[in-house]
Amino acid sequence: QVQVVESGGGMVQAGGSLRLSCAASGSIFGIAAMGWYRQAPGKQRDLVADIISGGTTNYADSVKGRFTISMNNAKNTVYLQMNSLKPEDTAVYYCYARALNIRQTMTLYWGQGTQVTVSS
Repeated sequence: QVQVVESGGGMVQAGGSLRLSCAASGSIFGIAAMGWYRQAPGKQRDLVADIISGGTTNYADSVKGRFTISMNNAKNTVYLQMNSLKPEDTAVYYCYARALNIRQTMTLYWGQGTQVTVSS
C-alpha cells in the first residue's frame, strides 16, 4: 500500500507565492519519479513539473522561471515552490509518484489534489 498526500494549497493574490508539498509513504521499494499535474475547470489535466531519478527536472513552458521542483529523497517528499503566481495558475494541483512497491511492481500513484487559487 502506497499513499500520496499533498499539502500547501490555498488562496493568494497575483504575484504571491505558495509552496506545495507531497509525501509518498507506505510500502515503497523505490521512487522513480515524482511530480505535479494541474487541472482547471473545463480543461484537461496538464503536467506542471516533475523530477526523476538522477535529478532531471521537467517544467511546463508556462511555469518556467517561476516554479521550482525539488525533492527530499530520504523522505520521499517532493516540493513545488511557486513564485510570481498568476490567475491562470488557478487549478487543482495533483501530485503523483511513480514507485516500485515492495512487490517490485512499478505503479503510478496519485494524490487527492490541493486547490490553488490566484486572485487578480
